[in-house]
Amino acid sequence: MNCDVLAPWYRWLEYAAFGGALRRRREAYLFELGNPQRVLVLGDGDGRFLQVFCALYPEARVDAVDSSARMIELARRRAGDRAAFHCLDARELPGGDYDLAVAHFFFDCFETGELSKMLERVHTRAWLVSEFRKTRWSWPVLRGLYFFFRLTTGLRVTSLPDYHATFARLGFRLEKEQTSLAGLLASELWIHD
Repeated sequence: MNCDVLAPWYRWLEYAAFGGALRRRREAYLFELGNPQRVLVLGDGDGRFLQVFCALYPEARVDAVDSSARMIELARRRAGDRAAFHCLDARELPGGDYDLAVAHFFFDCFETGELSKMLERVHTRAWLVSEFRKTRWSWPVLRGLYFFFRLTTGLRVTSLPDYHATFARLGFRLEKEQTSLAGLLASELWIHD
């Protein structure tokens, strides 16, 4: 999903739809990550998370991946030279070894199979994830979000992937979890056993 067309307004669209709830999910475990030295950040968009992360972990070497050149431009303004930016589709990610991998409201852009293949190529000790969840009442919100992103970005995915099963298969366990908005939003910290 390429958000170039939405980049200038993305922050305000997010705030209009969810207030500060998505920011709070992204920052839920920021102070509980130890001392990661090599970090992968997938699809951070305009760099608001990256800006805070780099301030808290100045020694970390960060690879930031996004398919939107305009989002990377905004993220670079926020994070400066604190991260190496890579404008590419995460499905083409060559892989690598990391202490920490981060994905906030990113997995929902992939089908389960393609997400599994991507996650298999990332070797890390921990994943910090924020994501939407299916609840008994969330279907109109999720359908509305998928419809909006299909119109504005061409996103073809229409439902949330099951990344929990992939993480379990790869040897990760869910260490910590928080939810908000009656379970619609979740923050998770996954640790490799």
